[in-house]
Amino acid sequence: MYDDEQILENISALVEEERALRQRTGGLLAEERTRLAELEVQLDQCWDLLRQRRAKAEFGEDPDTAAVRPASEVEGYRS
Repeated sequence: MYDDEQILENISALVEEERALRQRTGGLLAEERTRLAELEVQLDQCWDLLRQRRAKAEFGEDPDTAAVRPASEVEGYRS
């Protein structure tokens, strides 16, 4: 299980990779576009997990019971 600091470190690494891909000139290759889409989903999952952990802690529950939700669920929040 990850703690909040580890989740934030993971978010930072994912954002750095995402930024590097977005700054590429000349367009992205197909595999780079796929990776960018994967990064976006992973970031959404990380932010969701962090929000879950913080909410549980705020209401006196164990934050370690928070779990990564499936991409289909997390991505559905945007709709």
